[in-house]
Amino acid sequence: MKNIRLLILATIIITAACNTSKNDSTTDLAGIWHAELDMSPDVLPFGLELTQSGEKWRAVLINAQERLEIEGIQVSSDSVWIPLGIFDSDIKAVITETGELKGSYIRNYASDYIMPFSASKSSERKRFNTSEPPSTDFSGRWKTIFQDNSGKTYEAIAVLDQAGDRITGTFLTALGDYRFLEGNVSGDTFYLSAFDGSHAFFFQGDVLEDGSMQGRFRSGPRYQETFIAVRDEEFELPDAGSLTYLKEGYETLEFSFPDTDGKMLSMKDEQFKDKVVLVQLFGTWCPNCMDETKYLAPWYEQNKDRGIEIIGLAFESKPDFDYASKRVKNAAERLGANYTFLIAGVSNKEKASEALPALNSVVAFPTLIYIDKKGKVRHIHTGFNGPGTGGLYDRWIEEHESLVNGLLGEG
Repeated sequence: MKNIRLLILATIIITAACNTSKNDSTTDLAGIWHAELDMSPDVLPFGLELTQSGEKWRAVLINAQERLEIEGIQVSSDSVWIPLGIFDSDIKAVITETGELKGSYIRNYASDYIMPFSASKSSERKRFNTSEPPSTDFSGRWKTIFQDNSGKTYEAIAVLDQAGDRITGTFLTALGDYRFLEGNVSGDTFYLSAFDGSHAFFFQGDVLEDGSMQGRFRSGPRYQETFIAVRDEEFELPDAGSLTYLKEGYETLEFSFPDTDGKMLSMKDEQFKDKVVLVQLFGTWCPNCMDETKYLAPWYEQNKDRGIEIIGLAFESKPDFDYASKRVKNAAERLGANYTFLIAGVSNKEKASEALPALNSVVAFPTLIYIDKKGKVRHIHTGFNGPGTGGLYDRWIEEHESLVNGLLGEG
């Protein structure tokens, strides 16, 4: 019944969003908004800024120090439609008589994936409704173990920074990080969240009497895990260069996939001959892939004349070439990525492993494969330490630069 009500709400909002009539009395939308997604029983807050230049509107999603800019906003006298960047998702809302926004967040490529959305004007940073002053400082590095509903566990590192009742940080796993988290502390409990247009992350952690921590993690309205953590400044995750590797008997990575215009390309094509090639396993639905591409795009422009090429192998949400091509073209344009993208398959690790049989398996998106001038695979980096990880991101950049410079210096 709840899903039916949400679908009816979405239909009403979509209809309202199609009304493009002009009205001089339209609510002043420009400014900072305190926005929320209803993940009942939890509420996920995020910062939203709307700006207008002439007839064009822009939006910014705000998570801690991150600002994700979004264009193509459509505003009418009674509604707002926000297409969420490179992701195939939207926010559709009506403007209420009190000047608030009420509507839905819709992930278009997923079945029945809708969450109620609301927003009100606010000069404050996004925050949770907390009732107590903080009695614990969560700042530091925590060894964390997550457990899903099936009982499967995996390790992570929580890197947290608290000032007063405000807390920021991220959780880093062997496959990537949970990006820029921001929230508040109430008593012995913290609340953290991030919303990037594709993923809605919510964390709650409680300190126990022995100083350890327990908590829960939600990704959107459906998925939930629990975690425990202890302070540990020395704990490290498995080497990201050891998780994905070539099967015995393989030295090269061979594939043939169409580019976004349908032209078949492979590693044997002339444009890749005698060059250092980076092969990026990628998806437009993947926030960590977005972070990696934001780094690789300008880096490629600065280094392509040194004999470097990048191939993005896109594994998309639907097995439809036209859909995938459109999503990849849109993402490449928005991220300024002018390297080669090929449509390699669907966003399924087993299917991706079948498409690249030389690999032991595709463990994570993104994965970055370094190939030397002779076409031999020399290194594979699984996952991505994004800018939300601070020093770990800086360490990855140093390792990346050193590895590429070494490959360029050979021969």
